[in-house]
Amino acid sequence: MARFPYECPLRWSDMDAFGHVNNARFLTLYEEARVALMFTAAKETGMGSFEGGVVIARHEIDYLRPVDHGDVVRIELWVEEIRNSSFTMAYEMFADGVVASRARSVLVPYDLAAGRSRRVTDAERAYLATWQD
Repeated sequence: MARFPYECPLRWSDMDAFGHVNNARFLTLYEEARVALMFTAAKETGMGSFEGGVVIARHEIDYLRPVDHGDVVRIELWVEEIRNSSFTMAYEMFADGVVASRARSVLVPYDLAAGRSRRVTDAERAYLATWQD
């Protein structure tokens, strides 16, 4: 399995009143990793069509342990499934080397100009397949 690694800096604003990363911020951290894979890394390979639009259809997340301020956070993500009009990304978040959370997101390519979903292109499928489990 090819996993995309992302080192994720924590910000003071990620913390809740208990000094842990707020549960909603986990999705923001996963988003940062996903953006790095789908926009930054993809563009470096010449694949830029995701910039035309991608929307989230579903998130699911399991919280396994708190993440504290000062923990070193690493996110690994990969493509779990590619369908005709959607794909599923899976993630693991490690805090100081221990799995703190697991998540999945279903993403749908979207035509922003037309205001509707679209199919996964052959180029997108090939790029996503390099990160597929």
